[in-house]
Amino acid sequence: MKCALVTGGSRGIGKAICIKMAAMSYYVLVNYKSNETEANDTLSRIRENGGDGELIQFDVSSKEQIQDVLGKWIAANPDRYIEVLVNNAGIKDDGLMLWMKDEQWDNVINTSLGGFFYVTRMVLSGMLLKKYGRIVNVVSLSGLKGLPGQTNYSAAKAGVIGATKALAQEVGRKGVTVNAVAPGFIKTDMTEGLDEKEMSVLVPVRRFGLPEEVASAVGFLASPEAGYITAQVLSVNGGLYS
Repeated sequence: MKCALVTGGSRGIGKAICIKMAAMSYYVLVNYKSNETEANDTLSRIRENGGDGELIQFDVSSKEQIQDVLGKWIAANPDRYIEVLVNNAGIKDDGLMLWMKDEQWDNVINTSLGGFFYVTRMVLSGMLLKKYGRIVNVVSLSGLKGLPGQTNYSAAKAGVIGATKALAQEVGRKGVTVNAVAPGFIKTDMTEGLDEKEMSVLVPVRRFGLPEEVASAVGFLASPEAGYITAQVLSVNGGLYS
C-alpha cells in the first residue's frame, strides 16, 4: 500500500495537504504533536471523501520520538511503503534578535530544520530501496526573503531550502525527487494576527492565499508527472516575492 506521511497534518496547510494526498489515492499518515481533536478532524475529512489513513503522534523535533513511533510503525508495516513525505511541521516564535531567548531560537530551528532531518532520514531508505519517492518540504517566503522579527524562522526555513537542494543531488539517480514549496500569506492560524486587508495591498493578486492552493502545488510535486523536477523551490505567494 502506498502511503503519504504529512508532518504537522492536523491544521491549516497540513490539513489541506493530507486531504489532497488522500484524493491522490494515498493512505495518509497524519502526524501531529498534541492537537488530537484537529488531527481527528483531518482524518474524518479524509474518510468522508472516500480516502483512508491513520494518526501518528510524535514531536518532529524529538529524534527519540521519531525513532520510537515512526521507526516502529515502519518496522510493523512492511507492506506499507511511504512513497511521499511532506515535511510541513513548523512553528513560529517571533521577536527581534536582540531580545530573542535561547529557547525561541532552539524550538523553531529544531522543529523545522531538525524535524526535516530526522524524519526524512527515517523514511529515505525505504524510498531508495523502491527506487521511487517524493519529498516535498514546506518552507516559507521568510526563508527566501528574510523577514524582520523572524531571524529564527527565516534561518530554519532557509536551512531547509539548502538541504532540499543538497539532498536532491544525492538521491536523484534513485528516482527520488526533493522539492520545496514556499507559501507567502496564507489564511491559517499562523496569519491570524495580521491585518489581511492592509497586508493584501502588498500582494500583486490582492488577497491572501488558501491552504488548498498550497496543497495543490504540493500535490503536483508529489505526482509521477513531476519526475523531472527536483531541487526546486516553488513560491506560492501571489507574486509578493520572486
